Amino acid sequence: HLGSVIAYFTSAKFLLYLGHALSTWGDRMWHFAVSVFLVELYGNSLLLTAVYGLVVAGSVLLLGALIGDWVDKNSRLKVAQTSLVVQNSSVILCGVILMIIFLFKTQLLTLYHGWLLTLCYILVITIANIANLASTATAITIQRDWIVVVAGEDRSKLADMNATIRRIDQLTNILAPMAVGQIMTFGSPMIGCGFISGWNLMSMCVEYLLLWKVYQKTPTLAHKSAKVEASELKQLNVKKESDMKPAEGVQLIIEKDVTGFEPQQEKEVGCAARIAEPFITFRDGWVAYYNQPVFLAGMGLAFLYMTVLGFDCITTGYAYTQGLSGSVLSLLMGASAVTGIMGTVAFTWLRRKCGLIRTGLISGVAQFACLILCAISVFMPGSPMDLTVSPFADISARLFENEPLPTIASPEAEMIFATGMPNLLNGSIAPANSDPEMSPEPVPLVSVSLLFAGVIAARVGLWSFDLTVTQLLQENVIESERGIINGVQNSMNYLLDLLHFIMVILAPNPEAFGLLVLISVSFVAMGHIMYFRFAQKSLGKQLFVCHTPDPKAAPDSSPPGNTSTV
Repeated sequence: HLGSVIAYFTSAKFLLYLGHALSTWGDRMWHFAVSVFLVELYGNSLLLTAVYGLVVAGSVLLLGALIGDWVDKNSRLKVAQTSLVVQNSSVILCGVILMIIFLFKTQLLTLYHGWLLTLCYILVITIANIANLASTATAITIQRDWIVVVAGEDRSKLADMNATIRRIDQLTNILAPMAVGQIMTFGSPMIGCGFISGWNLMSMCVEYLLLWKVYQKTPTLAHKSAKVEASELKQLNVKKESDMKPAEGVQLIIEKDVTGFEPQQEKEVGCAARIAEPFITFRDGWVAYYNQPVFLAGMGLAFLYMTVLGFDCITTGYAYTQGLSGSVLSLLMGASAVTGIMGTVAFTWLRRKCGLIRTGLISGVAQFACLILCAISVFMPGSPMDLTVSPFADISARLFENEPLPTIASPEAEMIFATGMPNLLNGSIAPANSDPEMSPEPVPLVSVSLLFAGVIAARVGLWSFDLTVTQLLQENVIESERGIINGVQNSMNYLLDLLHFIMVILAPNPEAFGLLVLISVSFVAMGHIMYFRFAQKSLGKQLFVCHTPDPKAAPDSSPPGNTSTV
């Protein structure tokens, strides 16, 4: 027994988990802290935080395909180590610059009429954005490629590993911001900067060693399919693979060691061609994504990002307007983490019983059924919905209002700042009954209770569905395209996420929030309809025939057009 325990703790799988936990912990601390720092620096205004959020989202949207292409074209170890070093070095540098700004802000304000301070702000946002892009590359290579290779041919092992990775994400989402929040509360923002810089320096060294160990323990990581030319990719994508299984499709590609891979011939490339290359890669990435057999499933997942029904800054702000306290919100956040973990457990159980594609269908139905509660809440007592109120009133005032924010170091602050976007409900963020002398009768909590009950319960289906689509992409995208396809998938997710913030900017009043809820439920429904269409193409008449699949063969995860489905 002792031997098996030691074997597990030294296995590639556990080392991968440990590396991911360290990486995610540092990521979550930084994403929380950088937004708080930007608010502190700009006199409790959300302007810098809003700019940071838009820059981050826009960069991933535009560069997702290029990052994925870079992941595909280079060896696994080089990609993982480079993105790790760039990400952590950027965070350390940002931390140092922020410490300098906090120490010498008064002097910087007087130099060159404050332009030097503005330059420092631009520098911080730029470097933080580089760190986020490197983090995206790390997520693509580790969560979409390394994990598939470490799992080998065992798809049940892959499902378990995906679920464990998500559980780590859920826990760090809650615990990391709470930890750094306490440090900043009992210390100062400058101490917080120093702690995060020190953490990332230590974490980078440990993660680098863990990556090397995983690479050594998994020899197959050294072999990577050679990048196929764009013309061949198009033929491969368009072609119906009705005479082969997905695994056979992958095996047809010649395995080569990318570390020793050299281009067949060096061609003279003109300046114009070099300039055009990123644009061609961008176009080819999106075309390849569209031609994927799992395109509809990926689009279905992306549509779930067009929603206000999550614990982000928008919903948190709305909760404050309805009289919920910070302590209640932190409890609700904890409950959402628990249901999220339950979703990962449900995914592994359902996949064993019904197969991968049917798991996505069941998860979708479960999520949508829970969100019906949110739709009902719009019409219940206590709902402020009033479409006669103009949604465009005082938008500029709401965006740039300089009122103090709710306690920054409280547990719920992670959700206020995690997305790096402005709380557009800031103009009315204090609960209506905060002043006992001035406030009217307390707002009935029936509506807001139903809303959050639906949001929390829907997390089970949401995370199970997310894992289903993740594994479909892992299993059905050929190895040489994993990076670029997952890069485009990230871009799609960010695009729909941006649209949801634009939607809130257009209707920021609490009176219009009910309309946003109904639009969100509609988008979730559209996403699951897309997935249903994908499942229908894949399984045909056997769509509703539940069976226990061979865990290694996973026959129901074949792409559309595959007639070998049992």
